[in-house]
Amino acid sequence: MRDRHPALRIAQLSLGILLIIGAAIVGPLPGPGGIFLFAGGMILILRNSRWAQIRWARLKRRWPRVGHLVDRTMRRRSALRRHARDKARRAIR
Repeated sequence: MRDRHPALRIAQLSLGILLIIGAAIVGPLPGPGGIFLFAGGMILILRNSRWAQIRWARLKRRWPRVGHLVDRTMRRRSALRRHARDKARRAIR
């Protein structure tokens, strides 16, 4: 997060919040549009907010299967590192 300009981080965080609000509005309409808006908003928020990252880590500890699936879907660097580390451990055994 530190390599980005603060104005860019705030703009991306605001866009993420708007996407999540848009997902709530579009959600009742037919089709999967709300899911994609929500996912995009979550990605932007998690990449730009330390508070959201801490909350997300707590949620993943409580529901690890869901957290793992979402991290893999979002292609988060931490999830990719964890997956590679676990794969290497399984190969050693």
